Amino acid sequence: MDSTEQERYSRQIKLPQVGAEGQQRLAQSRALIIGMGGLGSPAALYLASAGVGQLTITDFDRVDESNLQRQIIHTHKSVGDLKAVSAQHTIQRLNPRCVVEALDYELDGEELLEQVGTADIVLDCTDNFPSRFELNEACLAVGTPLVSGAAIRWEGQVATFDPKDLDCPCYRCLYPDTGIETATCAMEGVIAPIVGVIGTMQALEALNLLLNTGPGLRGRVMVFDGIAMDWQIINLPRNPDCPVCRDRPEYP
Repeated sequence: MDSTEQERYSRQIKLPQVGAEGQQRLAQSRALIIGMGGLGSPAALYLASAGVGQLTITDFDRVDESNLQRQIIHTHKSVGDLKAVSAQHTIQRLNPRCVVEALDYELDGEELLEQVGTADIVLDCTDNFPSRFELNEACLAVGTPLVSGAAIRWEGQVATFDPKDLDCPCYRCLYPDTGIETATCAMEGVIAPIVGVIGTMQALEALNLLLNTGPGLRGRVMVFDGIAMDWQIINLPRNPDCPVCRDRPEYP
């Protein structure tokens, strides 16, 4: 690190769990963030500001006026722009040394596997179950840890699924029914800061994983009630009969 980086990250470097070595590890890390909406906005901003060296961000949608209530990475001038490109510009203004790859289309198939396989951490910031199930399977296929977030109305949840931890469940252990219907923010509504709370927790958990600070949320789901201002931790055991993770490949 040069003197500019040492000054920029000085408050983190003071932490024994980070130090100069950990900060360098972050600089050499690559995070894949799926979705640049309410969850992806704070997650991307905090990972970039913390010094994660490479971000690949994906979103096929365009910024709409109704997004600005909660999707803080976009501005009024961004309305009509591709979310991935809008987010890329904001991140690079925040931290020009962060290399940002913006993909303005939906990843799937072999390209999804390739992107997940070259990432050190994946953040699921999507808003629908089909995408979450597909991303879960991709992470299991290549062994990349997945930090999953969801938020709606006044509530949200965060969980970590690490394929290389043989005791850790996967997303399908949490939601075994693939036919479940998604309740969207457009349908149900959402209070603005709730996505910030959950997206920020996703970023924090991602940093925990990249720095290997401890077990984090492996095997646990953290649920937040924004009206009661209450966090609950739910232990989630691995389902030995899970059709997705019961036969995991051997990872290198």
